[in-house]
Amino acid sequence: MTPPRRQRRTPGHDPSPAPPPSAEGELRNPERLFVIGGDGGGERADIDLVTLIVARADPPVSATPEQAALLRLCAAPLSVAELSAYLSLPFSVVTVLLTDLLTAELVQARAPVVRQKAADRSLLEAVMHGLQKL
Repeated sequence: MTPPRRQRRTPGHDPSPAPPPSAEGELRNPERLFVIGGDGGGERADIDLVTLIVARADPPVSATPEQAALLRLCAAPLSVAELSAYLSLPFSVVTVLLTDLLTAELVQARAPVVRQKAADRSLLEAVMHGLQKL
């Protein structure tokens, strides 16, 4: 087994690589997230990752680009987790943005559709018979 090779350091040279650019081509930094979400010091809406968000209106002229993007995405119901992924923003920042939109009554939050815990027995039997016929 060969030992790892060491690289020489030169003064003033930072050997650590730069952080990867985001999808928009800009670097991730906490200042940008603070500008988007604000201080978030007020009350936050009681939403979680599976809360469905639906837009009630088109984006107003005064909306920030992130709020306008949220409203355009929410034409059909989307979960907060999906919105966070599509916008490449942390859940906490999306929560602050959605709280502002909920206060302005531009979006509506609703609980996800709850499925039955146990499947219907007749449905399972029909699937089983269909699989046996294959």
